[in-house]
Amino acid sequence: MRHAGWFGGAVVLTVASGEVISHIADSRGTNAGAPAGAAPVGRGALRFVQVSDSHIGFQGPANMDVVGSFSEAINQVNSLGFRPDFVMHSGDLTHLSTASQFDQVKQMMAGTKTDRVFTVPGEHDSIGDAGRAYRRTFGMGTLGDGWYSFDTHGVHFIALVNTLSLEKLGHLGNDQIDFVRKDISGLSSDTPIVVFSHIPLFAMYPQWGWSTDDALKVIALLRRFSSVTCLNGHVHQLFTKTEGNITFHSATTTAYPLPKPGRAPAPTPQVVPARQLKDALGIRSVGYRQGDRELAIKDQRLA
Repeated sequence: MRHAGWFGGAVVLTVASGEVISHIADSRGTNAGAPAGAAPVGRGALRFVQVSDSHIGFQGPANMDVVGSFSEAINQVNSLGFRPDFVMHSGDLTHLSTASQFDQVKQMMAGTKTDRVFTVPGEHDSIGDAGRAYRRTFGMGTLGDGWYSFDTHGVHFIALVNTLSLEKLGHLGNDQIDFVRKDISGLSSDTPIVVFSHIPLFAMYPQWGWSTDDALKVIALLRRFSSVTCLNGHVHQLFTKTEGNITFHSATTTAYPLPKPGRAPAPTPQVVPARQLKDALGIRSVGYRQGDRELAIKDQRLA
């Protein structure tokens, strides 16, 4: 298990022939110290952005203006120097699942300079209605409770929903696992796979519910692929774990930090000095150049 820094920081990971190599980007956002042989992502490549846990509607001392910080994150996306092929929001778009909060997020994300916007729901997007309000706003064209897949630039993407039927851990359910089985059945084993979910698909800290109880059934289906990357939100901090051909990356938040596992009685919003808040918030950009089978992940602070 590799610890990629709990709050902030720019951590770059390159997947080359199924092997994950990590290094720290310098303060200017360049790839100083990149591993030898790691090819840059150039024109014509796939480039997308992950944002997570905006919690629009949250009110509390951990962040008195989540709308403002999410707006800054969107501005940062629009200032990356390239137009992302798509932007993925990996859940907890809202804090209380109200129709007005979903509408606000949709309007804000419409301001991102990208061709497409994708989402998966968090548990805060399913309060009291099993995700129906979320699906009315963001679920067009999805299956079941909101899962789906798509292909672009030689990469197969799978978006999963593990925030319904919760007891303590995340849960996928047999219908969704069957969807994954059928979805990947015709793919060659050298197809790069990227999986999005809100709750981690690995056992990051089950005591706080930071795991998915039936994820191993999906992981077993993905073992035959040479390169699999799973991107999640939920934990509001950066974390990386590699298991064979599968690498898991937890993203930070645009709203407020949560404590490190085991460092507090519960995963409650953490109040940090105002000057340090943006160091705990950020976005993630990902690049992939078809043919080289390289996936480069870069986490950038909002500060």
